[in-house]
Amino acid sequence: MKLKICGMKYQENMKAIASLKPDYLGFIFYEKSPRNFTGTIAELPSGIKKTGVFVNASIDYIAEKTEQYGFKAIQLHGEETPQFCRELIQRLDVIYKRIEIFKVFSIKDDFNFNLLKPYEGIVDYFLFDTKGKEKGGNGYTFDWSALAKYPSKTPFILSGGIGLEEIDKIKTICKTDLPIYALDVNSKFETQPGLKNIEELIEFKKHIYPSDKRNKKTKL
Repeated sequence: MKLKICGMKYQENMKAIASLKPDYLGFIFYEKSPRNFTGTIAELPSGIKKTGVFVNASIDYIAEKTEQYGFKAIQLHGEETPQFCRELIQRLDVIYKRIEIFKVFSIKDDFNFNLLKPYEGIVDYFLFDTKGKEKGGNGYTFDWSALAKYPSKTPFILSGGIGLEEIDKIKTICKTDLPIYALDVNSKFETQPGLKNIEELIEFKKHIYPSDKRNKKTKL
């Protein structure tokens, strides 16, 4: 199971978090977010996939940022249609090798999984986040029991308010047959928006990824 750490914002913090070798680091391009990214991304190990997070952005804007920052994955957090996703993939594939596409759906207590069908075979992964006031980073989990009805074989990313308090719940849901591809963490590991607490992330990885020898802080 992969690990994505989202909402990165500060260079020195990026370097510290990168020392843990997460599989993905997310950078949010949404002006209404307190984690909106406008700076320079620090040099990262090649194994970390930089991920651009967008909310109802234009294909031109996403392509521009992808070229600027070298994204390997794109997370669509708005009301992007299947046709938009298809056109975005076609646009990016002209210039780059295949870029991974995550399509976000927000859940509170229940969810109509029929909404996923038009995206099947287009996007690489679904991402389930908590439905709340903000477009992500709401700081609390949705009812994971809703995922028991998940009908698809498309792998998904579990997101929304995941922190140290959810360790037991994560271990439980990982024992199911659900195709969980990755965990996506953000606000529950912050000291302020965009600034991650490396000690708490080390603790999290120690419990969820116990065989990972990288569960220690690397001197910079």
